[in-house]
Amino acid sequence: MNDRILGMNSDKMTILKQTELFQNLDEEVLRILADHAVEKRLDRNEILFIAGEEAAGLFVIAEGAVRAFRTGADGREQIIHVERAVTTIAEVPVFDNGNYPSTVAAEEPAIVYFLAKKEVRNLCLKYPQIALAATELLAKRLRKCAELVETLSLREVGQRLARLLFEQGKAEGKQSADGGFRFKQKLTHNQLAARVGTVREVVTRALFRLQNQGLIIIEGKVVTVPNPALLTSYADSG
Repeated sequence: MNDRILGMNSDKMTILKQTELFQNLDEEVLRILADHAVEKRLDRNEILFIAGEEAAGLFVIAEGAVRAFRTGADGREQIIHVERAVTTIAEVPVFDNGNYPSTVAAEEPAIVYFLAKKEVRNLCLKYPQIALAATELLAKRLRKCAELVETLSLREVGQRLARLLFEQGKAEGKQSADGGFRFKQKLTHNQLAARVGTVREVVTRALFRLQNQGLIIIEGKVVTVPNPALLTSYADSG
């Protein structure tokens, strides 16, 4: 094995060690995983796999972000969740031997590592801590799905959008001295609509209403949330 391959495997081991599934493995096992991890580079919106396809394995998101979604009869996307580096995706079919439950595409340019189902399952038999970590991770995903169902069922579009903007600002924004925050909106109105389960025109109107209520300020692509507490209060109002 030449120095270049050794260096690549070392990088993969570093990434694998950061995931919930593999963080407790020792160096020797991580090296075995790295040897079997196949790197794939994705352009923005490039499809990684399609819902219903036979699952060959799971993926580790090394760089960038991907979105998992289902497509309705009208061709509209409903985003289920977005995962950013460093984490895993498509764990469910690895453990239940089913097909991929959703379509996954790159939310932005991304690098992923593919790990075959057989390799992951064999490691679970040898190292029970992987199976335990998988259980915890899948439980978190289940909670997210339950929250999504509740949000789509019980919240109006403006409330869903308010929650999304709050989460974006919390994750990506810069906080000001008065407690507010601001961030650059990277998503188009179509993408925002896919996140909150509606269409572009409705999102545009909802954004206008949020601005009129003073809950957000939009200047070009920059979104300012003057009072995050008020925004979350609106998002959770009955």
